[in-house]
Amino acid sequence: MRLRPTELCRGAACLAAALGLSGCLLGPDYERPAVNAPHAFRFEGKSVANLADTRWWEQFQDPVLNGLIKTALEQNLDIAIAAARVEEFLGRFGVTRAQLFPQVGLLGQGGRQEVSNSVANPLPPGSNNPYSSFSLDLGVSWELDLWGKLRRATEAARAELLASEENRLTVILSLTSAVATSYVTLIDLDRQLQIAKSTADSRAEYYRIFKLRFDGGVVSQVELEQARSDFELALSTIPVLEKQIGQQENALSVLLGRNPGAIARDRAIDKLALPQVPAGLPSELLERRPDLRQAEQLLIAANARIGVAKAQFFPSISLTALLGTASASLSGLFSGPAQTWAYAASVAQPIFTGGSLTAQLFTTEAQRKRALLEYQKAIQTAFREVSDALIDQSKTREQLAAQARQVDALRDYARLARLRYENGYTSYLEVTDSETKLFNAELQYVQAQGQLFFALINVYKAMGGGWVDAAGRMTGRGDTVPAGGR
Repeated sequence: MRLRPTELCRGAACLAAALGLSGCLLGPDYERPAVNAPHAFRFEGKSVANLADTRWWEQFQDPVLNGLIKTALEQNLDIAIAAARVEEFLGRFGVTRAQLFPQVGLLGQGGRQEVSNSVANPLPPGSNNPYSSFSLDLGVSWELDLWGKLRRATEAARAELLASEENRLTVILSLTSAVATSYVTLIDLDRQLQIAKSTADSRAEYYRIFKLRFDGGVVSQVELEQARSDFELALSTIPVLEKQIGQQENALSVLLGRNPGAIARDRAIDKLALPQVPAGLPSELLERRPDLRQAEQLLIAANARIGVAKAQFFPSISLTALLGTASASLSGLFSGPAQTWAYAASVAQPIFTGGSLTAQLFTTEAQRKRALLEYQKAIQTAFREVSDALIDQSKTREQLAAQARQVDALRDYARLARLRYENGYTSYLEVTDSETKLFNAELQYVQAQGQLFFALINVYKAMGGGWVDAAGRMTGRGDTVPAGGR
């Protein structure tokens, strides 16, 4: 890698302005890359108002869910870890930014010493031996940021700080969606368990009647075993669902920042209100989604690091000054003759580094290229996630409506099959077939209900919006980044 002639000319112009301390900024200034965004999302609900800035989970109209999300935002450990990381980068930013200003320090010393008269350079005749010495010095050092090295480093540190804050908001976005999804999964499993128990109770009663009929010689053993098989099939579903419910409660407890345990529920999945579908333009994702803002801040930091690397090729100029007092006695430390002072300027210019500076510049340019590609990939992924979520909710609605009609049809089928069997027009095999199909269809319908809620949750998660900032304020930690920093 080589510096271009134009950059060398800029460096010379900066050096000429050194006495004025005006300084220059080497490296490229950041400009947001052009984004090839689609004009609209697929399957977007055009007639629905933009709800991306609201607390969408409140649209479920479930107070328990609202409380769970509030608890998770206050107690979840992933959020606490992300907040601590923001504080870490805030400290790094402060350390980097401090290098722009003069560094002032105070050094005081005092001591007593005896010098041997047998040494080659003894004390002059008449000197006190042993003797005391006291000094108090105020030192100032300042590296002139003529080439913008420190300013570019501060720019990079600030961008990394903002990226850490966007990462915190990304954690909040994911957590809120995960809690809502886990809660819907839980009450969805509750409904499936209710269906399984109701079906098992119904088939247990039917099996009891068949045993009485078999003992009376009315039905065959084949029919009895078919009734028993139906009962055992429904019964075997219950422990599977109970296991899933227990594991789901444990998973949700961890999201809440608690040890595994039971989770209270307020209502069945049939009683949840469906959230509306938010609308928006694809280009708005760049400002709505914190993960995209994070990727852009990392790109800004990588861009600024190029300027830091380029500044390493030019002289480093530092000013130092010292003002103090020195005396053989503490009482004379502040007398006029005790005053000492010094000032100096130093220049350090790399001449031969074995190619390390060139390699460092090459590294920063490659890092910027990687950050740009990661930013572009994040944008494409975001567009896909929104499109997938919109398609999912649209088609799941159609699926749910079809499955509701199927359940109605199978209920009629099961009722008619029982009537036909009771009147001797068909075998019990037709009853078994109808009830098995109805049982499976009812479970699939409830699962589809949950899938529709999941799809709507994913729409809000994929689109982001002002609700993420609102959820961030519910964590009780506020915005860690200072005002004006974002």
